[in-house]
Amino acid sequence: MANATYDRKEQYNQIASGLLQGEQIIAVYDAIGTGTGFIGLTDRRVIIQDRSFVGKKYAITSIPYSKVTSVSVVSNKSWGGQFFSTGAIAVHVGTHTYEVEFRGSDKAHHVHNVILHYIS
Repeated sequence: MANATYDRKEQYNQIASGLLQGEQIIAVYDAIGTGTGFIGLTDRRVIIQDRSFVGKKYAITSIPYSKVTSVSVVSNKSWGGQFFSTGAIAVHVGTHTYEVEFRGSDKAHHVHNVILHYIS
């Protein structure tokens, strides 16, 4: 767990407190924009903090990799262009899509690649 990447220690600790036996954290990234507070990746699931509930409530949603149908990098540049200028990903779970926006495209690429690795 010592080599996990994270933006904010309190977010890392929040994910760490809910780990299953033997589960390892890969990364925890702070999200920007409305709705999502952060995204965590473990070797078993995607964990999303969703702040979009009414009355300032929020939910921690765990999505096993087996339930993820696809993952997208949301961009305004082509795949063959330089790096993506926006740092957002979309995680598709059945008919629901979780969109997460980051500061910088490197985090979006890392999240995308980790999820793709586990769902492929």
